[in-house]
Amino acid sequence: MRSDTTNTQLRFWAALLVLLIGVLWLLSPVLLPFVAGLVLAYFLAPVVTILERRHISRWVGALVVMFGFVVIAGLIVTLILPMISNEIAALLNAVPGYVEKFRNGYLPWFEKWLARFRPEDVERLRGAAGQSAGEAAGWIGNLVKHIVTSGFAVIDAIALTIITPVTAFFTLRDWPKLTAIVDSLFPRRRYDMIRGVLADVDTALSGFIRGQALVCMALGSIYSIGLTVTGLKYGVAIGVTAGVLSFIPYVGSLFGWVSSIILALVQFEGDWMHIGMVAAVFLVGHFLEAYILTPKLVGHRVGLHPVWILFALITGVKLLGFVGVLIAVPTAAVLGVLVRFGVRLYKDSEYYAK
Repeated sequence: MRSDTTNTQLRFWAALLVLLIGVLWLLSPVLLPFVAGLVLAYFLAPVVTILERRHISRWVGALVVMFGFVVIAGLIVTLILPMISNEIAALLNAVPGYVEKFRNGYLPWFEKWLARFRPEDVERLRGAAGQSAGEAAGWIGNLVKHIVTSGFAVIDAIALTIITPVTAFFTLRDWPKLTAIVDSLFPRRRYDMIRGVLADVDTALSGFIRGQALVCMALGSIYSIGLTVTGLKYGVAIGVTAGVLSFIPYVGSLFGWVSSIILALVQFEGDWMHIGMVAAVFLVGHFLEAYILTPKLVGHRVGLHPVWILFALITGVKLLGFVGVLIAVPTAAVLGVLVRFGVRLYKDSEYYAK
């Protein structure tokens, strides 16, 4: 009898999961502002809770927090973003000249190095490099195109800027009511177990999302200031971009390292001290990220492996576009907690003991 009940419950939850995935896939073109609002509300909820503990009503706290967020976001858009966008535009305009300069300065040395190999080996190497570069460029282009066409091209930017804050405000205001409704739906016999699992999920989500956001801001500042001090042109654009991309494991550091070193080789033309200073900026940034920022701000309790996060982000983009980017890490965190919980149940079972 117990086995039949368990099988029925498993079928029910499996069917519910399939239904939820189907609904998300069907509604993905219109979900972006609402999902962004929910993510923003989850990010800001602890601040509203702190204000509520200081005897400030929930709706006033939500209004103050959202107003503060909108002001800060507005300042970033009006003050910082134009400066960064102008620097990025200048960098893009300078790329053809840098490419020509790099070719004239380093291609003869590279060809001299290749002359030590047999001609047929060189041709095979060039063919393989060209094919790999083409495949990589095509994959990146398709990824960017998918993000744009599945996200911002469908949801108009004005609707995003209006609906997202409104959704976040009402979610923050009604957060206790929403959690109470969800709490009331849990089976009473399994209540403590489910609450324990959800507590682990919240720990993983809050630890990664809030902590990693702080890590990205810190790295963006470190890279921007460091590259500017070295005298590298367009250092702010590279530093900020590398900081934002640091949300994806390895991508931010790799982008910043490669792009800044290439620019340094072209700009400083054999001045190895300055080139070494540029490399040192990312070495210092990586050290701070690995041994100070991530342990302090994210912590080891998150339990999300970088490869798992990378896989989740790519899968989310492929399936749901920009909406998938927003829900990829939370979904990965939930699945990670559920897998660990399932492993614990398995090890406590009679089947494992036998």
